Amino acid sequence: MTNPSRDLAFLRGLTQPRGRSGMAVTRRDALRMAGLSAAALGLAACGVQGKKAAAPPQQDAVASYWAGKKQNNVLRFANWPLYIDKDGKNYPTLEQFTKETGIKVTYQEAIQDNSTWFGKIQPQLAANQDIGYDLMVMTNGIQLGRAMALGYLAPLDHAKLPDFAANAGAKYKNPSYDPGNAFTVPWQSGITGIAYNPKYVKGEVSSIKELWNPNYKGKVGMLLDSQEIANFGMFLLGIDPDKSVEADWRKAGEKLQEQRDQGLVRKYYENDYVDALVRGDIWITMAWSGDVYQQIAEGQDLKFVIPAEGGNIWTDNMCIPKTAQNPVDALAMMNFAYKPEIATQLAEYITYITPVPSTQELVRKQAGEATGEDKKALELMADSPLIYPADADLAKLRSYKTLTTAEEKVFEGIFQPITQG
Repeated sequence: MTNPSRDLAFLRGLTQPRGRSGMAVTRRDALRMAGLSAAALGLAACGVQGKKAAAPPQQDAVASYWAGKKQNNVLRFANWPLYIDKDGKNYPTLEQFTKETGIKVTYQEAIQDNSTWFGKIQPQLAANQDIGYDLMVMTNGIQLGRAMALGYLAPLDHAKLPDFAANAGAKYKNPSYDPGNAFTVPWQSGITGIAYNPKYVKGEVSSIKELWNPNYKGKVGMLLDSQEIANFGMFLLGIDPDKSVEADWRKAGEKLQEQRDQGLVRKYYENDYVDALVRGDIWITMAWSGDVYQQIAEGQDLKFVIPAEGGNIWTDNMCIPKTAQNPVDALAMMNFAYKPEIATQLAEYITYITPVPSTQELVRKQAGEATGEDKKALELMADSPLIYPADADLAKLRSYKTLTTAEEKVFEGIFQPITQG
């Protein structure tokens, strides 16, 4: 169980835009944002249902993969930078995992973005070679979908994931991109919405149409990622990305191209849009929640909203490469992360949207036992939609379209030229 008297420096703050660029951004003390109301922090979680990616593996395939495999007391874990609790040079969660299971973990911040990571490991997986890791974290989207379609991931034995079954939130089970959690279980989630600088944008922003507002010509920021902008183009037209087809993508592409041709977009950004927003180079932009909250925590006057038409949800997932040398040990870590006390410990450090909703009551219990600044910080965390989103926000969120290989080529052919042309 996490210790409510732990130095609140452990309760780390706002998230970097992990999964979206090759740049790691230092986390800040999110729970010091006492001035931010729940309304200002409206966030949402994952699990919106849609078109299935593929049929889950047959039970005999699961049995075949796991037959004869045993725990080796070794785990090689690849994750994104600053994405697990850390105390100096130590990782408390991993140390506790070793103490309880006997499994020693080699943990590396080896992943900077999905496309580069997948490009690195694909040749080895295609050749049925060990990639040097037994457990990795990948974001739902094109690369994860490709890894599943190509048979690069181990089918999960859910008989060995009782804590996931018991404690994962309902919306984290059976996601559209991985029916039945056949190959993945969530690590944490985040969202893409709109950020703006109220020094230049007067009034409250609530609609995605503001990204097409001619009053902001040359001052609009859009994201470089094709799946991100595709969803926003579809939201503008009232299209549900989960149910979209090629004709919808082309309509969205036309609107996004019009936005560019009219000179509204200053730049298609990775994660450097934040500095541009603070400087006033751009006034309004697509944004990742963690970036903006980090700036607000540091005193910047910025706003973040989920548009009424919709926002994007992304989920980072634990998965096991099929060539893992220690898959049983990896499965043990997957399960361990879903123990409520461990999920609480992770949530308190990472402050992403946690997939274990029962942690909220554990945080409240800690707040009741704490005093002073610790109590204030824990109460803020327990009530924050940053970690425990409201259903109203959740309803506005959509995941990325699950694409077949043929669809992926068409999709990228429509949207990549807009950002890279």
